Amino acid sequence: MASKLLKITSIFFLLISMFTVQVLSVVEECGAVENDSCNDKKKALPLKIIAIVSILITSMIGVSLPLITRSIPALSPERSLFVIVKCFAAGIILGTGFMHVLPDSFDMLSSSCLKENPWHKFPFTGFVAMLSALVTLIVDSMATSIYSKKNKNEVLPESQGDQEMAVVNTAHSHGHHFGSKLDVEGSQLLRYRVIAMVLELGIIVHSVVIGLSLGASNNTCSIKGLIAALCFHQMFEGMGLGGCILQANYKFMKKAVMAFFFSVTTPFGIALGMALSTTYKENSPRALITVGLLNASSAGLLVYMALVDLLAADFMGPKLQGSIKLQIKSYIAVLLGAGGMSLMAKWA
Repeated sequence: MASKLLKITSIFFLLISMFTVQVLSVVEECGAVENDSCNDKKKALPLKIIAIVSILITSMIGVSLPLITRSIPALSPERSLFVIVKCFAAGIILGTGFMHVLPDSFDMLSSSCLKENPWHKFPFTGFVAMLSALVTLIVDSMATSIYSKKNKNEVLPESQGDQEMAVVNTAHSHGHHFGSKLDVEGSQLLRYRVIAMVLELGIIVHSVVIGLSLGASNNTCSIKGLIAALCFHQMFEGMGLGGCILQANYKFMKKAVMAFFFSVTTPFGIALGMALSTTYKENSPRALITVGLLNASSAGLLVYMALVDLLAADFMGPKLQGSIKLQIKSYIAVLLGAGGMSLMAKWA
């Protein structure tokens, strides 16, 4: 499965690169940017290299933190602290969708550089975001159904599977009870795996887009603020994804592959933007339409995943429903995560 995931993600990166190069490699420009003191290509280059290194490191730390702290009892998925941290990370993802990706799409698709008809006569951002959320629901539901049928005998980890089957065989009188328990645990594990896959896909799309924007920009004033904001954003978004990967209980190789691709997506986008900086004009009509539609679809996916698969699944689950105190702590964590990303919208 790890090799399949590697192939799929590699093909996805290749398609994104080819699509971006073909669509965005245009010299057509609307409203040329004024040559002020902030626009300096030579000074921007070292800042972009710093951005690649720092964002790569913080992304690796964020996504790996939940995976390497599993041996710490206080941070195990069964503990309350893990739930609170996961809710904080879900708030980060929700804030990213609503406060960063969606407004950017609105700005791009309502730009004066685009033709009046059809871009100013129909709310394409809201429409595409809505379609994206619905498509994510379809993929989420169908993937769970297909994955359940194909992996009924491969859901539980090997060590747990042998032990629990032994218990079932030795305690024949309680066979139905243990069998139903295994079914519930198996279906829940499948949900975690589908959630991790779909969430990673959505994060990869918008990470490439924000990296592309930073890499193509030569505005040293905005790049400095973007580096700090993206480091914060990638670290905590990585923690949310890392928590989902941990709960999916994948083998080591698949965990490593998923963590690796999350970590390199934004640096990859920055490098791609640097390569296209001579031909890519962020205010050209083609660039505005392409990036605007990608942002809208990414926003719909992220908002759906944050609200439905992360927050609703946890808050309606038995752990949080059984403790009002834990619910209040988790609500505060969500508000802090979403509030932090909302504050970051001032700079990025």
